[in-house]
Amino acid sequence: MYVEILKPGLSTSIQDKGRLGYAKYGIPFSGTMDRYSATFANALVQNREEDALMEITLLGPKLYFPFTTKIAISGLSAQIFLNDVPIPLNQAISVPEKSVLEIKRVTKGRYAYLAVAGGFLNKKILKSRSQYKNISKYSSLQKKDKIPLKLYKEGVFIDDSNTKVRYAFEKYGDIPIEVMPGPEFKYLTKKDQQALLNSSFTVSPDSNRMAYIFEERIIAKTKPILTSPVLPGTVQLTPGGKLITLMRDAQVTGGYPRVLQVQSDSINALAQKKAHEKVRFISTI
Repeated sequence: MYVEILKPGLSTSIQDKGRLGYAKYGIPFSGTMDRYSATFANALVQNREEDALMEITLLGPKLYFPFTTKIAISGLSAQIFLNDVPIPLNQAISVPEKSVLEIKRVTKGRYAYLAVAGGFLNKKILKSRSQYKNISKYSSLQKKDKIPLKLYKEGVFIDDSNTKVRYAFEKYGDIPIEVMPGPEFKYLTKKDQQALLNSSFTVSPDSNRMAYIFEERIIAKTKPILTSPVLPGTVQLTPGGKLITLMRDAQVTGGYPRVLQVQSDSINALAQKKAHEKVRFISTI
């Protein structure tokens, strides 16, 4: 079984929970940008949390399903059509054989996630199916790609109406991004610390899976540091005052002061911010 890519959309890729344990080789974690939405989609089709999904960025793909299967697409809001008929987000859907699925656009947030029963079965590299430049052949899906799927058997999937789950929209929207002080936060003056935690920052159009960059600048005196470990969610402050939040495809070491660390759940909320949207940080300590 397989799904064929008729149109790839904008930077549509296969992602899972990422490549853990390879940072010492300089290999990024990768994986889904919004893990909550990805986990939710997998749960709807009774997949494992680690099963691979399709990550859809803003403008989605057009897909051909030659075989029957079960899907779920999770996210904040999107225009989705199965055989030209609109279908809902955050709900398990049966896909008949010879069907065309089109995710025209993500209308709220930046990402949506398509799960299929059994997960996508593209080649594993370093224990992960996540696409990433220099690891997989391509960093995104290409037209005419055929992504292997597990054979779907009717009756294996049990849709129990008594165990419906609700997508937690309240995790997103105009809420502060929860952070902890980073290792170099203590070297900032009290004034600069307050500027970090009491200001709004605008997501730059240059933001991507590697890092979200903010347009405003914080002109602060910081001590230079040696190249040190960084993680997804590490907020760096450059000498020029630019704030950079590292995301899933970021490098594993960096030389800029690490002034904040975004909490794990808040990385999901930050990932869904589009260019020109505002972000506020709030300290949990």
